Amino acid sequence: MNAMSEKQTTTEMPTTYDPKAAEQKGYDYWIEGGYFKAGQRPDAKPYTIVIPPPNVTGMLHIGHALDFTLQDILIRTKRMQGYDALWLPGADHAGIATQTKVEQKLREEGLSRYDLGRDKFLERVWEWKEVYAGTIREQWAKMGFSLDYSRERFTLDEGLSRAVREVFVRLYEKGLIYRGKKIINWDPAARTALSDIEVEYKEVNGNLYHLRYPLKDGSGYVTVATTRPETMLGDTAVAVHPEDERYKHLIGQMLVLPIIGREIPIVGDEYVEKDFGSGAVKITPAHDPNDFEVGLRHDLPQIIVMDESGIMNENAGPYNGMDRADCRKAIVKDLQESGVCIQIEEHVHQVGHSERSGAVVEPYLSTQWFVAMKPLADAAIAAQKSGKGVNFVPDRFEKIYLHWIENVRDWCISRQLWWGHRIPAWYCDKCDSLHVAREDLAECPSCGSGELRRDEDVLDTWFSSALWPFSTLGWPDEDSEDLKRYYPTDVLVTGYDIIYFWVARMIFTALEFTDQIPFKDVLIHGLVRDAEGRKMSKSLGNGVDPLEVIEKYGADAMRFMISTSSTPGQDLRFRWERVEQARNFANKIWNASRFALMNLEDVSFADIDISVELGTADRWILHRLNETSRSVTRLIDAYEFGETGRLLYNFIWDDLCDWYIEFAKLNLYGSDPAAKRATQSVLAYVLDRTQRLIHPFMPFISEEIWQHLPHEGDTITLAQWPAYDEKLEAPEAVREMELLMDMIRAVRNIRAEVNVPMSKKVELLIKPSGEAEAAILTRNEEFVSRFCGTSALTVDISLSAPDKAMTSVVSGAELYLPLAGLIDIEQEIARLEKEKATLDGEVLRIEKKLANAGFVSKAPAKVIEEERAKMADYADKRAKVLARIDELRG
Repeated sequence: MNAMSEKQTTTEMPTTYDPKAAEQKGYDYWIEGGYFKAGQRPDAKPYTIVIPPPNVTGMLHIGHALDFTLQDILIRTKRMQGYDALWLPGADHAGIATQTKVEQKLREEGLSRYDLGRDKFLERVWEWKEVYAGTIREQWAKMGFSLDYSRERFTLDEGLSRAVREVFVRLYEKGLIYRGKKIINWDPAARTALSDIEVEYKEVNGNLYHLRYPLKDGSGYVTVATTRPETMLGDTAVAVHPEDERYKHLIGQMLVLPIIGREIPIVGDEYVEKDFGSGAVKITPAHDPNDFEVGLRHDLPQIIVMDESGIMNENAGPYNGMDRADCRKAIVKDLQESGVCIQIEEHVHQVGHSERSGAVVEPYLSTQWFVAMKPLADAAIAAQKSGKGVNFVPDRFEKIYLHWIENVRDWCISRQLWWGHRIPAWYCDKCDSLHVAREDLAECPSCGSGELRRDEDVLDTWFSSALWPFSTLGWPDEDSEDLKRYYPTDVLVTGYDIIYFWVARMIFTALEFTDQIPFKDVLIHGLVRDAEGRKMSKSLGNGVDPLEVIEKYGADAMRFMISTSSTPGQDLRFRWERVEQARNFANKIWNASRFALMNLEDVSFADIDISVELGTADRWILHRLNETSRSVTRLIDAYEFGETGRLLYNFIWDDLCDWYIEFAKLNLYGSDPAAKRATQSVLAYVLDRTQRLIHPFMPFISEEIWQHLPHEGDTITLAQWPAYDEKLEAPEAVREMELLMDMIRAVRNIRAEVNVPMSKKVELLIKPSGEAEAAILTRNEEFVSRFCGTSALTVDISLSAPDKAMTSVVSGAELYLPLAGLIDIEQEIARLEKEKATLDGEVLRIEKKLANAGFVSKAPAKVIEEERAKMADYADKRAKVLARIDELRG
């Protein structure tokens, strides 16, 4: 693909469009030309998008394709509008997800990470990262994404690691990061802590177990209920409401914990709901977040009864060494046999599962690192409510965002993994001190000892991702040119499923460390579901590989389908037939352009002149192009990609291909050289601008066609975006064309109604409604005759309706087609009589069927309704045939 000079003869396009050839050639050309690099327009206004970094855990899926295509549409549009547009690429190390993948691979080799040791294991993960980061880049290229690869970042690269340490230290010094012992969400499969939003709650059919705990003095018992009887082994109290008349006298007395035999107190606490259940609640401070708080208030022991893998420990007594699920079965059996378990009822409840491993999450008492979120949340709430916050599209997501941050809890940020940002904290055993530092410590700052232990844990993946909009641009280096120029960014495009995980945390950190919101707009899109509306998953086998779509239909077809099927905030359904329609649309554009080029001969860019005298169709298509340009610009700015796609489709398929190019043939093939040259100019101009408008959606085919068209510049990627031009407004041409098109459609409809092909010439009589309409029709008689296929054409304002003629009324005229010139009336009546007889038979057949009591009693209601609908349809057709026969007989 070579850049054409201003005075270049257009070359002939291949008969059919070959996406594979065009896509590889096109992307190589863009990369070699450096057209995606920001910073080449120092005087232009910047426009920035940072890509939501995909995880280096595997291939990109169709959801990524949607997310990134919407961003590419925006960045390509802004680049063409003259902005210094930066789309910054990158990837996320994805701690738990990536480590899990690599550990799975090691297990296939009969190894564990502990066999390798930390350093060797991390070498294996970096190898994995290089493979899959390369794969992601290849997929970006296949999909045509115009990313500035010179600024590509990774959440574990040196610059981002420095930013993470800086943030950690600053928050620690402000008291907003602390280390403490709390109940956290524990993943026993991955053996790591999770934050609250990494837990997916699923409805599970379980049981509610009612247990009797005997009073120590033998005077009775207290009944409690639990869904997790295995945790009773860690009970350290039973709580009742202090005002509950049933139990007030028992507060302070001791119970005997069944099986274990440990004495536990009855405590009064307002946490307990008097009117719920028995009014008595077992308290397990080490395995339930609410019980933990009750335990702190009453100074209760915290007894952990299982290890980090979900195996019962020495505190579990006779169940030591059993898996927690097996322990539940064994303990229930023992409790039933001893009479402690007095009732088991079925119970549906929400159970937390690890988002990454799928394991049932265990509330677990553990020493972890936390971020105190309330001060950060308060700043974000204040910004949003003052009108200086982020603009959510659609705006309903602002309420969802605010609801979460107004109720945010402290964030557990430590993870018991090896892959990730290691926590910059060191412990000195000699003086029992803890030190947090930006640089690695060789000796204890307190006592000078060299025997320091680095914290083994790494940070939650989202900790580094939360800094993405500014860390990728050079922060904490305040003098970074990219940070000064491209931050804050303009828009974040992401799915509604990570508003809490990522969007909120980016806003928190940006306000804290840059005193600015990280992006002006947040465009929220939905999920890509299958054709039946189901979420795509491996278990259902309904996932769609974007590369498979590209292999079959081309990247442009996939991009156009998923982007124009999307409505902000709504899920979309992936349908193969819609991709096929998009492919057909690409072929339509190709064929129209190919025809045009065959008729542009040696027209150069300098020859294009649309200021000359133009015909009705020429002025009309320029008006429509101008309208479409204005609307497309407005809709893209409003992120209404679906409506943008509809407008472009209608303009290109209907206005340009089906109407204008057909009208243009009269001048292109006519004898008037001035009219021909004018139409060539309009055709070249409109095709050029059309490729520019479609380019953000379908970059490959638009570049390929544009390179064949007379043009200036090296690439459509940098071509100027078509702006609204009031000089192209031509309302009178629109009125003329609407009259002509309405007439042509009406005549074609009549032809179809009476089965007269376009190849057969017909007589057409037109009665204009006024002098203006008469002038339009007279001026455009050649068009009317050509597209209506007339043998004779009469335009007369005083015309009377002839006998036996097909009639149609359009705005501005009445049309008459004498039947004698259309059909053999007797032959047509005979044909219609046959058709009526067939319809009579069908109506009678269904009437008999529905009159049959046996059929009606046995057939499903749906079948009966279908039969009735068929009969109504046949009866309607018969009525129309009868009316037509009466009309013909006159």
